[in-house]
Amino acid sequence: MPSTNPGALLAGLGVVAFSFSFPATVWALDGFGPWTVTGLRGVLAALLAGGTLVALRARLPARGDWPALIVVAIGCVLGFPLLTALALQTSGTAHSAVVIGALPMATAVIAALRTGARPSGVFWGAASVGALTVLVFTLAQNHGRPTLGDLFLVAALLLCAAGYAEGGRLSAHLPSWQVIAWGVVIAAPVSIAVSAVALAHEPVEFTGSAVGGLVYVAAVSQFLGFVVWYRGMGLIGVARASQLQLAQPLLTLVWAVALMGEELTAAVPLTAVIVLGCIVVTQRARTG
Repeated sequence: MPSTNPGALLAGLGVVAFSFSFPATVWALDGFGPWTVTGLRGVLAALLAGGTLVALRARLPARGDWPALIVVAIGCVLGFPLLTALALQTSGTAHSAVVIGALPMATAVIAALRTGARPSGVFWGAASVGALTVLVFTLAQNHGRPTLGDLFLVAALLLCAAGYAEGGRLSAHLPSWQVIAWGVVIAAPVSIAVSAVALAHEPVEFTGSAVGGLVYVAAVSQFLGFVVWYRGMGLIGVARASQLQLAQPLLTLVWAVALMGEELTAAVPLTAVIVLGCIVVTQRARTG
């Protein structure tokens, strides 16, 4: 990591946790349909999050926090998981990582619009170079041909960026674990309804990889990863934390090769150097 700041370390840990999400989703899709994965992911995460809220006797959020929590629920608990699961049915893990390449920039833009912050030109320049580098690299893996899956990924990107920005903003005054816990609980009724309908219409096969993938995206991708991610955002700011996620597509590509046997080109080291350099610049640039 380019910084030993606790906030940067926590956000970085969240990035590592999220980098396994696409491979885990692909495994889950081996035994469940995309709607089933999305619904059960939300239900299992709600049981974990709700139990934590009750065990730690968390108070209800302030009235003014509920609109932002609803955005977290729609963007991070419902929209992003469903749209990426639909995309991963036709797009490879490496190709789907393109959505993560643009996510840091989208998150920073939404956060700036919502909070009135004005990051420096150096910040925006480094963030733009990093995002463009990752986008060019990941699109090159599939010869730049857009597909229906790409439309799902773009929609997922926008929803997730809004959820990240609102969740990161809330984490400045609300414990990060409560931000995602309440978001998951708010989405629970929809998750339950989706699960009930999907299980009746989509095939189910309880293989080890499918169950393992489902457990990971429910426990880690949907809850525990967000705990450290939002905490990091709350400590160092949404704009700066979001740029650490430029490394996420590269990590996902590594897992795609190591765990799923997908092919990777020799451009990875060069891309990694450029992206990590951009991260160093954004971490040192003025963001307020």
